[in-house]
Amino acid sequence: MSNLPEYEVYAIKYAHHERRSSENFLGGDPHDAPMPLDYFVWLIRGAGREIVVDTGFSAAMAAKRGRNHLRCPSEGLRLLGVDAAAVRDVIVTHLHYDHAGNLEVFPNATFHIQDREVNYATGRYMCHDCFRGAYEVEDVVSLVRRVYAGRVSFHAGDGEVAPGVSVHLIGGHTMGIQSVRVMTKRGWVVLASDASHFYANMEQVRPFPIVWSVAEMVESYSRLRALAESPDHVIPGHDPLVMSRYPAPSEALEGVVCRLDVMPN
Repeated sequence: MSNLPEYEVYAIKYAHHERRSSENFLGGDPHDAPMPLDYFVWLIRGAGREIVVDTGFSAAMAAKRGRNHLRCPSEGLRLLGVDAAAVRDVIVTHLHYDHAGNLEVFPNATFHIQDREVNYATGRYMCHDCFRGAYEVEDVVSLVRRVYAGRVSFHAGDGEVAPGVSVHLIGGHTMGIQSVRVMTKRGWVVLASDASHFYANMEQVRPFPIVWSVAEMVESYSRLRALAESPDHVIPGHDPLVMSRYPAPSEALEGVVCRLDVMPN
């Protein structure tokens, strides 16, 4: 019997992007059907803590990159009664633009990230367009400024953020991407983030095409399942199916927030 606290876990949708399935699988897809992306940040709440996972991007970045921005992630958090300025811990799964913008709206937070991700995002591989395309230099610099301000906690592999909340170096999508494991009333839930953009990536072993190491990405699917209570406890990073499989915490939040610590519909 676990003595760990049990947390509530929420996915908060803040943006959307229309896409074709051929863009979501390495090597394309013969069906080439519509397969859009939803963009999420996540909230872990319980045991007197509010932990945010990823920080999204701004309306200005959405315009630059042709995405449909629905709300600032801080506004999404406010719908759940969370003031971004009061948040003390933010887990940054990786430094791509859609996961690491808006750091300034969390002025009192410590940011948790992997050593390898910062090394990757500031090192020699960023000399190449194929690796740096999903990064925004100002987001990376913003994180580095917080290193110098003493507000970044580095992890080298597995690490605990709080009892029942841990980060795990996964790799594949980027050199240092980490996923988040959370104890809930239904057991261990794993927020995969972009270790698997869609359910189909991991279930069909068809990697997403933005990738640092295909081998690590393929191996990561087994790691995610091993960390979770069951395969149904792994939550992909961008799949619109998440919003339909899991219930909203209230009718007013339907299509905006869903709760992941309960069984899927």
